[in-house]
Amino acid sequence: MNAENVKSQMRKGILEYCILLLLKKEAAYTSDIIQKLQEAKLIVVEGTLYPLLTRLKNAELLGYQWIESTQGPPRKYYKLTDKGGNFLSELETSWQELNDTISLIRNK
Repeated sequence: MNAENVKSQMRKGILEYCILLLLKKEAAYTSDIIQKLQEAKLIVVEGTLYPLLTRLKNAELLGYQWIESTQGPPRKYYKLTDKGGNFLSELETSWQELNDTISLIRNK
């Protein structure tokens, strides 16, 4: 078994959660989302992020608005919807439960 493969699967599993957490604070342009994820050491490329944002939007967890840019065409800024906020709350509870479980197992 390859540790890099397992780590990659773990990162993929928490990517949606991390994106929702970022967008809870403020609306963001795709490149801003990528930059913030990279700053947190969660490396993501546009080819991975765009389909994920579309899936979250289609599930009505995200909305977007077009904002004029001084450097070119308007930009699509994603934001958390009310439904997305409720879903994020559920994920936060699940994350805490999972974290507690891992801590319990690690300390046995």
